[in-house]
Amino acid sequence: MYNKKPPFEITDVILSDVVEIGELVGHICSISALSTSPNLRRENRIKTIYSSLAIEQNTLSLEQVTAVLSGKRVLAPAKDIAEVKNAYEIYDHLAAMNPYSIDDLLAAHGVMMRGLTEEAGVFRSRPVGVVDSQGNILHFGTLPEYVPALVQELLEWVHASSLPVLIKSCVFHYEFELIHPFSDGNGRMGRLWHTLLLSQWNPLFAWLPVESIIHDHQQEYYQAINLSNAQGESTPFIEFMLRIIKTALSDAIITSSKSPKSRATQKELRWAAIEHYLLAVPTIRNSDVQQLCGVSSATANRILNSLCKEGKLERVRVGSYLSYRKPEHT
Repeated sequence: MYNKKPPFEITDVILSDVVEIGELVGHICSISALSTSPNLRRENRIKTIYSSLAIEQNTLSLEQVTAVLSGKRVLAPAKDIAEVKNAYEIYDHLAAMNPYSIDDLLAAHGVMMRGLTEEAGVFRSRPVGVVDSQGNILHFGTLPEYVPALVQELLEWVHASSLPVLIKSCVFHYEFELIHPFSDGNGRMGRLWHTLLLSQWNPLFAWLPVESIIHDHQQEYYQAINLSNAQGESTPFIEFMLRIIKTALSDAIITSSKSPKSRATQKELRWAAIEHYLLAVPTIRNSDVQQLCGVSSATANRILNSLCKEGKLERVRVGSYLSYRKPEHT
């Protein structure tokens, strides 16, 4: 049960990777067009869907996935085409979902698996064995009668935990796969929810194709799950996923640095992160901007002052702290 923290250790490797990822996020926010370029967003979203489904043995190539999502006819199994269309639909509504809501989780599964399984949008009613891409049994999922309570408790732990989202999203991903709450679609749902949790921390992750790197290291992905199963804790899986996230960010930086327009989007990207943050809370402080944008206190202050001059934010006093909010007319 998840009344207490799921079993894992925060190793020196994990701490180092969390710090490095924070630095990479700050760097990419200063150079990348990832969150503001519609073409780049669509390209990365397609890569994400292709990779996540390829892990689950979908036969469509990246070119075919692109064609399907462009409305073109593709000669391929109807099931594979449906998987692509369903996945695109749910990823397209990522920002509207609450990562801590069991109702949203079930609704997302309903869309992801629509027309693909009889139990779309509901927890499984039968026991299930969890297998890798080669058909080898990794472990047996939780008995179905315990699934709803375990998923609810896991979501509550993630919501309540003060640990960095980078760590607890990895813990969720592993524990979700361990429970294996659905009759089908558990892998793609675990990766979707991992992305959703990260995007709540920084909207950059809504467009970062982490699944593409997982696909490139698919055997290591299953090995990390196996090793965590053997050790009875998610530490190996956390370390693996943080390496994957680092690689995805590094690749995005390399790609973005080649674009002559990348630096022109710095201001827009920072505002997008701040605006997204203010969807969840009424005000933002200098320290919040430092974390969101990976900048110093002085730079965060300049960002906030500039946004106030543009009329996008206004200063307010919350207790003894100077905070900022969106004006009521915006």
